[in-house]
Amino acid sequence: MIFFISDLHLSPRSPGATRLFLRFLEGRARQGEALFILGDLFEVWVGDDIDDPYAAQITAALRAASEAGLKIHFMHGNRDFAIGEQFTAAAGMSLLPDPYQLVLPEWSFVLSHGDALCLDDHAYMAYRAKVRDPEWQRRMRARPRFLRALLGRYIRWRSARRKRHRAYVYSDLNGPATDDFLRDHGYCTFIHGHTHRPEKHDHIVDGIHVERWVLADWHEDHGEALVWDGEQLSREAIV
Repeated sequence: MIFFISDLHLSPRSPGATRLFLRFLEGRARQGEALFILGDLFEVWVGDDIDDPYAAQITAALRAASEAGLKIHFMHGNRDFAIGEQFTAAAGMSLLPDPYQLVLPEWSFVLSHGDALCLDDHAYMAYRAKVRDPEWQRRMRARPRFLRALLGRYIRWRSARRKRHRAYVYSDLNGPATDDFLRDHGYCTFIHGHTHRPEKHDHIVDGIHVERWVLADWHEDHGEALVWDGEQLSREAIV
């Protein structure tokens, strides 16, 4: 059994979602062979060297699940793109490229956070190009820890303000670019997050039916995992 999750946006300001995730790691997740976290595990991450008791708690829980036999794989999202090898090693996770092709004996999948295909949101794509630039990240990590901690607080504040604005809607994936992506990855079943629009989409690309599963974002009273049982995908509530 394999679990896929994304967009938990964990922070000290989301105690409910944090409890759900910790309970998931201690229980249900350990019944599986592997867990794939496809980005935005945290609401914000400004460096592995930040001395943060909250992050230490999550690190310890991930490490415990890993040592219990769960293989945990992590992919960067748009909020936690600064997570590095120091954190993933401490948490017992492997770091995946985006996209990543998961080839199993029974089926093949292509995994992504999903934001790289939101081409119609031009402001976001400009932001993404900046923060994913290795030189920009190098300069950001070189700043004093207290400045990066302040940056993290500012990002959390902006996010909270945006969430209170009910008219805000996450951009969806660009249709033609998504079909090209599916074509380039051999028409594999596509699993991604980012858009906060959990759904199963049916694409017909070059006459081939391809499924695209969008992962759900987590909330204070519920979360969701996509589960592969060796034969099919299904959604499972985390409460």
